[in-house]
Amino acid sequence: MTEETPPLCTMLRHHGGGHTPVSYLELFFDLVYVFAITQISHALLVNLTWRGLAEAGVLFLAVWWAWMYTTWAANWANPDRAPVRIMLLLGMLASLLMAVALPHAFSSGPADCGALFAGSYLALQLGRTLFMAVIMRQDDPRGMLNMLRISSWFIISSVFWFAGLRAEGDARIALWFAALGIEYLGPLAGYSTPFLGRSVTADWNISGSHMAERCALFIIIALGEGVVVIGANFAAEALTAERLAAFLSAFAGSVLMWWIYFDLGAERGARHITTHAEPGRVAREAYTYLHMPIVGSIIVCAVADALLLEGHEPYAAHELILTTCGGLVTFLVGLGLFKRFSNAFGNFPLSHNVGIVLLLGLGSWAWWHPLAATAFAEASVMALVVVAVWEWGSYHGGWRERVMRVWSGAS
Repeated sequence: MTEETPPLCTMLRHHGGGHTPVSYLELFFDLVYVFAITQISHALLVNLTWRGLAEAGVLFLAVWWAWMYTTWAANWANPDRAPVRIMLLLGMLASLLMAVALPHAFSSGPADCGALFAGSYLALQLGRTLFMAVIMRQDDPRGMLNMLRISSWFIISSVFWFAGLRAEGDARIALWFAALGIEYLGPLAGYSTPFLGRSVTADWNISGSHMAERCALFIIIALGEGVVVIGANFAAEALTAERLAAFLSAFAGSVLMWWIYFDLGAERGARHITTHAEPGRVAREAYTYLHMPIVGSIIVCAVADALLLEGHEPYAAHELILTTCGGLVTFLVGLGLFKRFSNAFGNFPLSHNVGIVLLLGLGSWAWWHPLAATAFAEASVMALVVVAVWEWGSYHGGWRERVMRVWSGAS
């Protein structure tokens, strides 16, 4: 029996939880977020303080949430339909305005970039969600209710976004963090709303393969920002042996982060969400939440690469140590949790624990003992090499199975 062809008037994909391809329009949409990631990394680089980190954290959380909700919407909505295309293109425009305002969203002055940032963000989130409610009203009544609940939560968070516009400095940071806290709590609370009820992940009938591919593409976007930073900074000054060593170390770090994510975790995670009875729950936990620290850590590592290649001091500065070790440790923690909760491995990989310990030890040593910047970078790369080789050998080379057999025999 063949699947019934959906009516031409529908705006939904009707994938039934099966495979649905990433459209060219979604890839075009992502170009704005390449720019947004660049804006965030540059903003953190020029204001590398604890307050600058808090500001960058707010900006990143908003950018990630805007992109992720659009990814969920594009999982359901059919980009071949003209209204859906217009919605995505208007969302792209709002995202671009938001990205333009990113570096000065917390600055006070005649040009109120904070209003442009918050206004564009809320217009994107509310406009897209209400559009989805309209196109779901006939074909997916449960989905329509879900969108109305989500809209209610965005309306509540908007109170804090607008209150932040009337504040400055730390108060704006706190109010916008509160707004994002409400929004990030929404999926965990099932968007519980008076008179509209509560959503359950079983109702989120998504294409798991589409979600996995979209998140993997965002990882590429973040890694691409690091590659651009490496190339641009290396080309900006004269070639020396020390700069060449720093360049090679930074590039190797990007390659290894790509390897550790894509060699096993990405493929197994995609397989798990595709075959899971509740792909919506896996998409919420493993992709919506646990990919956030992975992407954020890659941005921090791009800042570390810029510091490494721009630095003229012979020893690793505290800023370089914090961004390098902090970024890589967060990357391994986030990726290890993703591999565990997506059942890609079933546990937190031992190789990631080893890498975390090595990086923390390296950072502690370099903090209290002068260490050449290039030597510090090379040592951090070697910690990633240990993780990659350990993981590859244990799962491709059969080490894990042999260890489990020995362990079972001993017990």
